[in-house]
Amino acid sequence: MKTLVVVNPNSANGSTGRKWPQIREQLMESIGSFEEKFTAATGHATDLVREGLAAGARRIICVGGDGTNNEVVNGFYDGDKPMSPEAVLGFVPRGTGGDLRKTLGIGKELSSCLPVLARGRVMPADLGAVEFEDHRGQSVRRLFVNITSFGIGGLVDKKVNESSKALGGKTSFFIGTLKAMFAYSNKLVNLKVSSGDEIAMEEALRVNNVAVANGQYFGGGMWVAPQARMNDGLFDIVILGDMTKREMVFQASRIYKGTHLALEKVRMLRGSHVEATCEEEVLIDMDGEQPGRLPITLDVFPKAIRLIAPAGDEEYRA
Repeated sequence: MKTLVVVNPNSANGSTGRKWPQIREQLMESIGSFEEKFTAATGHATDLVREGLAAGARRIICVGGDGTNNEVVNGFYDGDKPMSPEAVLGFVPRGTGGDLRKTLGIGKELSSCLPVLARGRVMPADLGAVEFEDHRGQSVRRLFVNITSFGIGGLVDKKVNESSKALGGKTSFFIGTLKAMFAYSNKLVNLKVSSGDEIAMEEALRVNNVAVANGQYFGGGMWVAPQARMNDGLFDIVILGDMTKREMVFQASRIYKGTHLALEKVRMLRGSHVEATCEEEVLIDMDGEQPGRLPITLDVFPKAIRLIAPAGDEEYRA
């Protein structure tokens, strides 16, 4: 199988580029020969994957974090058309947050993730298709594999990406969350959740954050959607309602533990289509990056990609 490895040398606070010779050697021992390409700018991974698939690559391996994963996933498609339906995607996790790998049950160390690639067990997974407004005010369509949220989550991404990530994923996102918490005010959002002709919710409500989840984790380890399944054809929509700053501080540990769904101001719905608008600016978090703002529409793209993962179709955590 022709393999392309897409490497973000700036991931893991730049250590991926420094350690690549050792990573490359161990990776080659595990999966055999491959072609490698390095990203040079935002969005470059998408172009590299499309070029690789067009040239005959059928196994793509992403060496980077959740943002790089997102770019790579988008490279599997040209609009709504798959570049190569039989192609598979594997991961060498090297990012700050590492949220997708937690859902899939992939360890962050090479000793954990390389055996997964060597076995090559393939799991079909859904993707999310999103339309939103970018920072130039232009309408953009993107795919995501893990979670897209809006509200304080977008501001957290902005704070994290503006700072050094040298302290690691969980600490960097925790500090970013604290900074965002004191700068953010809850927003009145018009939210609609539906599946086909069945409307689960359509109302205006004041929210702290809304997570539209394909995977389970976001924000550097928050277990925001503990019941989400990546191939059930549905999003888990987790709404953190009009929570005060005090409530967010004292309940934050419950989000990390995945016990927050029982809280009075938290609501969870399932649906395949989500729409949201707001008269104020509300930033978006997409797979750990901050690409734009509301308005937004999201649709499930069922079993749209084939992932190399240790989990079976019914299991998503190690």
